[in-house]
Parts: sequence; C-alpha cells; structure tokens
Amino acid sequence: MSKTILITGASRGFGKLWAEAFLKRGDKVAATARNTEALNDLVATYGDAVLPIKLDVNNRAESFAAVAKAKEYFGTLDVVINNAGYGLFGAIEENTEAEARNQIETNVFGLLWVTQAVLPIFREQGHGHIIQVSSVLGVVTLPLLGIYNASKWAVEGLTESLAQEVKPFGINVSLIEPNGYATDWSGASAAQSQPIAAYDALRKDFNESANQEGFWGDPAATSEAVLKLVDAQNPPLRLFFGSHGLPWVTNVYKERLDTWQEWSEVSVAAHGA
Repeated sequence: MSKTILITGASRGFGKLWAEAFLKRGDKVAATARNTEALNDLVATYGDAVLPIKLDVNNRAESFAAVAKAKEYFGTLDVVINNAGYGLFGAIEENTEAEARNQIETNVFGLLWVTQAVLPIFREQGHGHIIQVSSVLGVVTLPLLGIYNASKWAVEGLTESLAQEVKPFGINVSLIEPNGYATDWSGASAAQSQPIAAYDALRKDFNESANQEGFWGDPAATSEAVLKLVDAQNPPLRLFFGSHGLPWVTNVYKERLDTWQEWSEVSVAAHGA
C-alpha cells in the first residue's frame, strides 16, 4: 500500500535520495526545499506524485502552510521526515553568536515547527509516523562540532518526550542516527567558524581521522534502510545508519556507566536522608 510522505530538505543529500526511493516504488512525496528548482528532475520523472514546496523551516508560519498544502494536495499524510539541517564546524570559542543561534534555529526550531504542524493531522487520522534525522552526534560527541552536537542532543530530548506524548494517538516517532556519510554535509552545506590558531592541532587531528578509508558511509545505501523504517509495524525510537555508530555508542556508554557507578555513593548521599 502506497504512502504519502513529506520530506524537508529534499533538494540534495539524504532528502533527495529518499524522496526518489519513495517515488520509485509508487509512494507520493511532498518535497520541501528552499530552492525548488533542484526538484525539477523529480517532477519531470514522477509528475503529480511529487509536490515541490518552497520552505524555509526557520519560518514557523511557512512550515505550517507547507504541511497544510501537502495535506490538501494529497488528501492525507502518513509520514513526515524532518531532514532539513546543516553542520556548523568550529570550536566553541570560535563560534559567533549569529552562527550558534542560526544552527539551533534550523536544526531544532525548524524541526519543531514542522512537527507541531503535522501533529493535529496525525491525531485526527489516528496514525502517522514522525521521523527526525538526528545524528550519532546526538548520542555521543566530537570536538569542533559542539553547537551541532548541542542541536542534535536537543532533538533527541524533544523527540523522546514527543514519542511518549503521542503514542496514545497511534503516532509512531523515530530518530535516525547516521554516522558520517559522503554527502555535502561537511562541504557546501556546512558553515565554518573563523579559526583560532590555538585549535589548529586539534583541527589537524580531526581532519586526519575523517580522511581515513572507510570513515564515510555511502549515502545511496541508506535508501533501503529508510524504506524498511517507514514500513515497520513497530518502528524503533532510534535507528543507527552506518557501521560505526552503534559500536562507538556502546563503548562510550560503557565508560559512562562505569563512571556513574564509581560515583554512586556520592550520588545517593546527595539525595539526603
């Protein structure tokens, strides 16, 4: 049975790959982008099955209007994938106020506005699936991506609470946690803070690690995974994309649990009598 799916940030990267994967199998897609001309090839191939919508997710009114337009055009919505977002590279000391605010505005508030817009529709229907594209960096962290890490940790907390709130309405909620992929996320799509020389050695180590063979996943390989997630009867709250994420998170959480256990007497004593 075909589904109707709204995807934000569908002009390139994961968003466009997934939009085409859905369209190829007969689903209908509302594809949002700041520049809808990037979607012309999908329209030429799939015609009325794809609805391009110009959207800046930072604009709450536009987000609500885009969701309403998709619902009116297709008559229903089954899945919303909040994919719009970007990375901000730079040490915490290097990030300007504008850079930090813009990162949170897009990655957190942009996702929140689209989520809020679709919830009344899903509640009325009694079904729906909200998929937030987070990151493995929403569970663990790397240096030189502190504000990006913070934005994804915010998405994680927001989404975990959301899942508990909307479960009684028949709404499923999932987080996709990709490791690094060879999209333009770290290239043209990224923002870069003005470097401070004191962090040059850390930056060099960071870049060397990122250039190791096998570090970056193949974006095309994620299409089958996202189809399986959308089709799942009981989808998980979190799903890692890529081979690096789960082993990394497993090691980090073991270290955290060991440390918390080591300090447990202090923790319990802090509760009081």
